[in-house]
Amino acid sequence: MKRETAICVLASLTVAVAPIAAAAQQMSFKVLPSPSRATFKTDAPLETIIGNTAGPAITGTVTGDLSRPQMASGTIRVDLTTLKTGIDKRDADLRGKDFLHTEIEANRNAVFELKSVEIGGPLERSKEMPAKLKGILTIKGSPVEVVADARITYVPLTPEQFESQKRFGFTGDNIRIKAKFNTSFTNHGMQVPQLMFMKLSNEIQLETDLTLVRQ
Repeated sequence: MKRETAICVLASLTVAVAPIAAAAQQMSFKVLPSPSRATFKTDAPLETIIGNTAGPAITGTVTGDLSRPQMASGTIRVDLTTLKTGIDKRDADLRGKDFLHTEIEANRNAVFELKSVEIGGPLERSKEMPAKLKGILTIKGSPVEVVADARITYVPLTPEQFESQKRFGFTGDNIRIKAKFNTSFTNHGMQVPQLMFMKLSNEIQLETDLTLVRQ
């Protein structure tokens, strides 16, 4: 309920603020745990397996100039021990040594290091903009260069809006990033999982819906 309320608040504020280009200034943002979420998907012969996590399992920071977002950088971490697919035995198998092996601390998180952003221009207030996020995705200690398709929205708040929304964790400057990454089990040194005598697809799709607030 809290996540849905926060999303509604952010959406309404996106409409409320006039679309004026963001002023040039270097800013640092951190992930707001709620309503941020991450999803991992892979196909099985009879279903699509979806693993979800949200809240404190997702952490990280991003730094950049809103007028020149191409040079933004940062790091986002997702705690893989918190992924839930709906079947406890399957979750345990995926965390096991043959796959994610999350008992080793170095394997606990999926880490995306943002190196640059391909985008059409400066971020504008309350305008969702298409972008490509370029960086390094590390899972189980194996780094892979990836490019994610993303939609980015900069949502600043007026002083009055901030006073009414700060209880949700929002600040005067907020960013929402929705992104999709593609990778594979073998990219990260894992064998393709086999569950109930049927192999999963080697392909993995990662989706994130992140809310970041200015530090």
